[in-house]
Amino acid sequence: MSNVPKTMKALVAYAKDDYRLELNFPTPECGPDDIIIQTEACGVCAGDVKCNHGAAMFWGDETQPSWVKPPFIPGHEFFGRVVEIGANVKKYRLGDRIIADQIVPCGECRFCKDGHYWMCQPHNIFGFQNTNNGGMAEYVRLPKNAVISRVPDSMPVEQALLIEPYGCSKHAVDRANITNEDVVVISGAGTLGLGMISYIRMKNPRALIALDMIDSRLDKATEFGADFAWNPSKMDVVDAIMKMTDDYGCDVYIEATGHPSSVSQGLSMIRKLGRFVEFSVFGAPATVDWSIIGDRKELDILGSHLSPYAYPFIIEHIAKGTLKTDGVVTKMLPIEEWKKAFEYATGKEGDLKVAIKFE
Repeated sequence: MSNVPKTMKALVAYAKDDYRLELNFPTPECGPDDIIIQTEACGVCAGDVKCNHGAAMFWGDETQPSWVKPPFIPGHEFFGRVVEIGANVKKYRLGDRIIADQIVPCGECRFCKDGHYWMCQPHNIFGFQNTNNGGMAEYVRLPKNAVISRVPDSMPVEQALLIEPYGCSKHAVDRANITNEDVVVISGAGTLGLGMISYIRMKNPRALIALDMIDSRLDKATEFGADFAWNPSKMDVVDAIMKMTDDYGCDVYIEATGHPSSVSQGLSMIRKLGRFVEFSVFGAPATVDWSIIGDRKELDILGSHLSPYAYPFIIEHIAKGTLKTDGVVTKMLPIEEWKKAFEYATGKEGDLKVAIKFE
């Protein structure tokens, strides 16, 4: 007999700019292959904020179809404890503390079958479709194909909240194939950028430069391992990189702001044959002179999506302290204050990771 209540508090997205707190939303039912967790906390991602405000990559426009499936419960940066398990589930027990990858792979498409599960063709991600509701609710259903990792009981909530974003950071950095001879620029020292800086520090590049428009973030970037931390609004960062590299440019540029100006900035400061990694959700199109990529510099342009195979590494190194986390989670609010959480998550008040925390 389950002790899970029939209803729960949940933030529900009905349409763009139409998110509502429901106090008696039906609790997910547990099928024979499912796991129900009671949510401890759920981070608010920039993607959650941009989805709320109707970004085309989620809701579609004249050039792309809608991807979201409302009504849905947002949130993909969540974790919690097992409170109900299906009859066929053998690997987990009641009380286990677990986290799932953002995507629920189908296991049948060409990408899943060749090991690239994070690019699964149906692309069912927690928190954007009503088939896989997310973590901004008191309970979440994890289906059979969910990619689950265990979270240590001893790990504080503030650290566990960074497993998902730091997993994304790791994948983006891995795409760049950084060596100890590289000059690396990270554009954006928010939560993802700080995760990248801490992970890159383990690779000991020739120089690691953080760029951000907020000085407090640059201070944190230095604390986490950046050799230099520069504010593009206060200095010519392209000129500084060129002087540092004998006018060649940086070897690696990782774009983690989601702002179009950061893209053109990176294309200006990266060297010929450089590696440009894009990991951001944009609210508006980025327009650049495409000939820079091909005819002028012959760049490797590398996308980065989600955090495949990353969680075990991230959990281990957060626990060890080799990935720095101090001060990254700046606010945790109850679900009743979700509007404030979304507003703080824009970073306008200087916040880094903002989360919704459940009792």
